[in-house]
Amino acid sequence: MQTFILTLRCQDGPGIIHAVSGALLDLGANVLEQAQFTDEESGLFAMRTRFEVESQGGAGQQASAIHEAIAERAARFDPVIGVRAVDERRRALVMVSKYDHCLVDLLYRYEIGELPVDIPLVVSNHEDCRAIAERHGIPFVVLPVTAETKADQERAVLALVEEHDIDVIVLARYMQVLSDDLCSRLPGRIINIHHSFLPGFKGARPYHQAHARGVKLIGATAHFVTADLDEGPIIEQGVQRVDHADTPESLAEIGRDVERLVLARAVRLFAEDRIVLDGSRTIVFG
Repeated sequence: MQTFILTLRCQDGPGIIHAVSGALLDLGANVLEQAQFTDEESGLFAMRTRFEVESQGGAGQQASAIHEAIAERAARFDPVIGVRAVDERRRALVMVSKYDHCLVDLLYRYEIGELPVDIPLVVSNHEDCRAIAERHGIPFVVLPVTAETKADQERAVLALVEEHDIDVIVLARYMQVLSDDLCSRLPGRIINIHHSFLPGFKGARPYHQAHARGVKLIGATAHFVTADLDEGPIIEQGVQRVDHADTPESLAEIGRDVERLVLARAVRLFAEDRIVLDGSRTIVFG
């Protein structure tokens, strides 16, 4: 048996589930996991189904046949459909600058099999994290960037995405703002992590600003990158309670822990096809 994940989104209407389940029944599939949601504000219907079916040839060819069968049955709903064999893992390009905590965590989870992705390479604008990537046997590519070379550097990133058949770019504390052009070329395919406070503190030394204001909660937000800086659809968030005894240094230490956990969760959700875009929001199936 071969296991597949089906994702589907379209405008809500009667008969969608009947159409999909009928197609799966015709294929002899056995449903293992099913989740669905209708956004009553936008009218969007989203569904994620994990199922098994008797293996017939290559997984890619079989996924295409399943896609065609479901698309034919559900054609009147004009759905966006994705079908992927679970064994064919998502491929992630990780980008990092000098802060290494998120990179170290992702590569550790990847190495022990906790993160179901393939990471064919790590890209950075600095040399600092080379040893970390190479210790895990992953090629490390340095693409320096300045204001004058930004366009060329991003073209090189896009070439690597194409060359390595990348599904998602993970910004593991990559401290460069991506251009509108790059963001528009990869919608829903770039995940970023940043600190998140109540209230928010922007600019340099955010933990010193937070300490000066006596914050009681700090946290992190993982989101898809869009042309609107740090305003893309949110995937995952985490918070940690702090108090007056914390120093800027201890706040930063706690913040790093939250960032690691939240980013890993977001990447795993993407890897398991649990995220559906709904305009400026996301539907996340647990």
